[in-house]
Amino acid sequence: MSQSKYEITPTVEASMGVALRGCDELLVQAEFMQKLARSEATGVPLRIKLGLDPTAPDIHLGHTVVLNKMRQLQDLGHTVIFLIGDFTSMIGDPSGRNSTRPPLTREQIEANANTYYAQASLVLDPQKTEIRYNSEWSDPLGARGMIQLASRYTVARMMERDDFTKRYRAGEPISVHEFLYPLMQGYDSVALKSDLELGGTDQKFNLLVGRELQREYGQEPQCILTMPLLEGTDGVDKMSKSKNNYIGISEAPESMFGKLMSISDTLMWKYFELLSFRSLDEIAALKAEIDAGRNPRDAKVMLGQEIVARFHSPSAAEGALAAFEARFRDGAVPEDMPEMTVAGAPLGVLKVLREANLVASGAEAQRNIEQGGVRINGAKVEDKGLQLAAGIYVMQVGKRKFARVTVV
Repeated sequence: MSQSKYEITPTVEASMGVALRGCDELLVQAEFMQKLARSEATGVPLRIKLGLDPTAPDIHLGHTVVLNKMRQLQDLGHTVIFLIGDFTSMIGDPSGRNSTRPPLTREQIEANANTYYAQASLVLDPQKTEIRYNSEWSDPLGARGMIQLASRYTVARMMERDDFTKRYRAGEPISVHEFLYPLMQGYDSVALKSDLELGGTDQKFNLLVGRELQREYGQEPQCILTMPLLEGTDGVDKMSKSKNNYIGISEAPESMFGKLMSISDTLMWKYFELLSFRSLDEIAALKAEIDAGRNPRDAKVMLGQEIVARFHSPSAAEGALAAFEARFRDGAVPEDMPEMTVAGAPLGVLKVLREANLVASGAEAQRNIEQGGVRINGAKVEDKGLQLAAGIYVMQVGKRKFARVTVV
């Protein structure tokens, strides 16, 4: 076994522990350990990159899974680069899709990008964050530079990507411009001389392209750290605005708290691990209490208050809890109400309202939602496309109609 170039100190090991908390995969761990050791020995911080395409104007809690990891590494003294993919957004990321995604217009991208960094600054330390736009180096490439970049990666390697392979075998179209997306994301790492790039598990292929392109350009290859994808409030699909199952970090405190209270007791623990700043030991102790008979609602309240306090204020968190509880006391919610089970999770809220006999038709359900008259677990429902995962829900229409519905 060869000797390490830099000493692995207890501080380096502790930093590695921070990096590994909640992560899905860190490639290559031995290389990253040496990067950390070199940084400690030389005093030169690592360059840690996260790229987000401004495909929607709001950042949601799913995005903060990787932002939280960035903040943890930032607090260790490393340089974090928040990269806004204004150029790559015009291509459209095909990751995990079975069809070509229409690219955004420049106007849409600029409108969305204007809000991104302000929201990310609620997680990252803005004084210690380098903000960049990949149009800085992508636009100047021009046609000649794009062709030269494309010559550094093969079609065979590109077709190793799972979603491309599936679409090709199914005879579904793959546009040539989709191959450019991982190439351009990889070139971002070259331009920024990245030491570590973060992303969701669905970004692993793109992150590895960056590692290979750095080798092609004579740079030390970056390590990659992937974080799990956070399921949305439906408990099924990853959190996404397009799926209408998201919790935006700029949402009003009551809405944010209500949505967090609506997630299932099982999903709650994944939210704790990926979103909470509590130690893993604290979370394990809390889970043991719940397993021993403590009401899971208590833990969910703690999570909801922590998240609302982070993105608003401690007083806003207290206010959101008080408003939530006010709906369930003083007779606001009756102790006795019809109970029923509806099968087929996840189920659309309109269907569940009909099955629970709270409305006579889908049109009535839509009208009540539009008028703000529908609540689930005390939180006002604003999304007519909301999907309910398996769980128990107190559903309310107007002031007097209630049902406790178990979705299975």
